Amino acid sequence: MLVPTARLLVAALAVVLVAGCGEDQDVQPLTPGSAEAAAPAPGDPVALVGSWRVEAVAGEEPAAVLRLAASDLSLWRDCGRLMGAWRADTGGLFVGAVSGGSAGCVSTASELTPAWLRQATSYGVDGAVRVLLDERGAVVARLLPGGRPTAGPDVAPSEAEPPVVTDQLREAFRPAAPLPAGLEPADRSRLIGRWVPADGAGRSAPQPPFALLAADGGWRGSDGCNGQGGRWVAGVGGSLLAVAGPQTLIGCDGVSVGSWLSSASWAGFDGKVLVLLDEAGQELGRLTPDPG
Repeated sequence: MLVPTARLLVAALAVVLVAGCGEDQDVQPLTPGSAEAAAPAPGDPVALVGSWRVEAVAGEEPAAVLRLAASDLSLWRDCGRLMGAWRADTGGLFVGAVSGGSAGCVSTASELTPAWLRQATSYGVDGAVRVLLDERGAVVARLLPGGRPTAGPDVAPSEAEPPVVTDQLREAFRPAAPLPAGLEPADRSRLIGRWVPADGAGRSAPQPPFALLAADGGWRGSDGCNGQGGRWVAGVGGSLLAVAGPQTLIGCDGVSVGSWLSSASWAGFDGKVLVLLDEAGQELGRLTPDPG
């Protein structure tokens, strides 16, 4: 799996469906720009695990299937499949990104992650259907049960089978511990910008480590030798999720800032210092704005 040391998050629902095994539902098509409410309220990322037929406002192939398994994301199209990562939390945040895939799907694509997936920042559950919503609460895609991707000649059949929800997966998605007292919850606007290790570590690396969080939800950075990037989303109370694509493994005296970011569940401020914490509330690292 070419994703960083991102850890996942859960709450166990009494009813969790392996979505690829469900029956097709009679679902009304979306109207572009609609802001359908998702009911009940989000709260169980495990409910997203499965193989789904994609109905996207922003446009997608009619037969596209989105497979969400643990942290792995794959989008199956006529050209093959796109692969990447996703995360979600019990507060309803969702983030996903594509980082590679079949040659026929990526050879001419400048932006691998489809527009509807880039726009998705939260999720909801509407009966057997899952919905992905943008920052305004408008539906960007509905995920319908019954997705059944077909493995090509170069794909192991197991990679197209519906994901199985296990006790280990439920544990990986457990709810994050609260943001520790004494930290001011970080809001999205304050997170946008370029950040560097607060203690100055890695300054001797070929390229000083950093993470640049862009307003469009993308991020890029470096550990000092290896570039990395992906997508990020922030929610209420300092909640933060990010995913990253693969990176090279050049060794150097750097700091794995990207791994801090893609493992974080919380972001808080200790004065002007940004503190990233994992789902257990343990500190991952501290960052300060890049002085330029």
